[in-house]
Amino acid sequence: MSGRLKALGTLYWSLVGTTLLAGAIVVGTFWLAARSQRQDDWVRHTLAVRNDFVRISSQLQRAESGERGFLLTGQDSYLDDYIRAVGLLPATIDEMAKLVTDNPNQVGAAGHLSELVSVRLGQLRATIDERKAGHADAALALFEKDEAHSTEAIRLLLADMYAEENRLLESRESSAARFELLLQIFGGAALALICVIGVLVCHYTRRAFLELVATRNELVVKHEQLVEQISRREAAESELRQAQKMEALGQLTGGIAHDFNNMLAVIIGSVEIVQQRIARGDYGVDRFLQAANNAAERAVALTGHLLAFARRQPLSPAPVDSNKMIADMSYLLRSTLGEHIRIQTVPAADLWRASADAHRLENAILNIAINARDAMPEGGKLTIETANVHLDAAYCQRNAEVEPGDYVMIAISDTGTGMTPEIMSRVFDPFYTTKPLGKGTGLGLSQVYGFLKQSHGHVKIYTEVGAGTSVKLYLPRLAEKSEDGRRQLPRPSKGVHGSGELVLVVEDDSLVRDQTIEAMRELGYAVLDSANAADALAILDRMPKIRLLFTDVVMPDVNGKQLADEALRRHPGLKVLFTTGYTANAVMHGGVLDPGVNLISKPFTLEQLADKVRATLGA
Repeated sequence: MSGRLKALGTLYWSLVGTTLLAGAIVVGTFWLAARSQRQDDWVRHTLAVRNDFVRISSQLQRAESGERGFLLTGQDSYLDDYIRAVGLLPATIDEMAKLVTDNPNQVGAAGHLSELVSVRLGQLRATIDERKAGHADAALALFEKDEAHSTEAIRLLLADMYAEENRLLESRESSAARFELLLQIFGGAALALICVIGVLVCHYTRRAFLELVATRNELVVKHEQLVEQISRREAAESELRQAQKMEALGQLTGGIAHDFNNMLAVIIGSVEIVQQRIARGDYGVDRFLQAANNAAERAVALTGHLLAFARRQPLSPAPVDSNKMIADMSYLLRSTLGEHIRIQTVPAADLWRASADAHRLENAILNIAINARDAMPEGGKLTIETANVHLDAAYCQRNAEVEPGDYVMIAISDTGTGMTPEIMSRVFDPFYTTKPLGKGTGLGLSQVYGFLKQSHGHVKIYTEVGAGTSVKLYLPRLAEKSEDGRRQLPRPSKGVHGSGELVLVVEDDSLVRDQTIEAMRELGYAVLDSANAADALAILDRMPKIRLLFTDVVMPDVNGKQLADEALRRHPGLKVLFTTGYTANAVMHGGVLDPGVNLISKPFTLEQLADKVRATLGA
């Protein structure tokens, strides 16, 4: 009996001790959960502050964009964005200032930011008032005087405040992670002890067992709350990433809108002046027509830059001897860069041939050389070097979208000012430029980046402030067996017109179709037209003398490629020339035109159309 009592006593005190230990762990778990909740609250607080920084920057940019549009056009509709942004900015800044009261470093910065924004808004009001008063030149003078300094000061201050919040976020996330880890350890230990207590309670009393089950249920609830907290934090981080993406998209669309509005303003203004002068019998309108044409050509170039950045430009890769290309470009480079830049070429012996679109490659080299020239305002040295290189798997793992293999490298190095890490991080962003207003579009390097990636190549920049920059272009080595894989069309003399050959124009857009018909007739061709594939096939069947099918690629129901395939099946001797404003995958794959495809991109000039039609008919 005494042994049984002793065993019961041991069991009892074991139960008591285990229960006390479990209670201590449960208390610790609740305390850790409370601390973890507090840390999560601080993380969300920091994310809210950073989100306010993004909102302030976006609202100020919208106000400035509205101001610029109004200054350029005088149209009140551009002030809508300005008015909305000016109305929202004070409240956003006040909200941010309240959020940063826990950080003395940020309190002073918030006050300074409020002052800078107030000054900048005053500058915007001043230029708008001048423009409304009819003083367009004075308004533009104020704009050019105030914009760069004020905007840069605000951007730098926001960047410093953003960096301070990033530091706090990193510290708070680290602390939250530690508490979460401890909470998981304590939770696991508590669950294990609860299981032990459950076994003991089964041997002791039903009541104790029920109490421990209740404790276990409480811990499960806490665990679910912890999971919910983690999910909320992940959602907040996702919202921040989305805000950053929208900011980058805003920069891209803002740049496109700014440049295209400038070009459209010239075109619309010139056309209106021409109309008014012709209406009163004055035909001295050549300079206005030339201005409209120049603006249209700039718009075409901008579209080409954007397609290059998006890797959607049509490429015609061919074998390229990079050493010969650079030698042939020497005169162009010297005349473009000026006498104050010394040019040195270092051609590699036995250089492999590359596979690339030669015209686009020349443009890329010229773009980089011009950037190098601008980085050497007092003169310097530009070195263009070629080499055979092999990029191994280790290098490709450190650089996204690069495949291991053999490449032809073209390195363009300068002795200029170099770039800071901040500039380097954005150097390929479209519409990002460090050049003064009006001196650069910010599309040069983004175009180079898109061209290299579309060509399955690679671009790498090495730079040091005060020591210069080296841009290395890597082009895939040509597989010799594919050297003659693409049919070369004969190159006609420029401006050669037709001799009455019959052409069928297929275009679903009536305005574009009418313009194309007139252009063909101007070039000496007889023209039939159709708005869709079904009518076009019927016309081809009725008119076997048609020499050329000139069709848009992107059309509803049946696209141009499908139409051409069926037309060639019925009439094998027919010549086909495609046209499009956006090259879809119907006639190109991997960014490269399909073999034997003739394509002219919209918009095109009469001379370009004449050359392409003659080349297609003569092929």
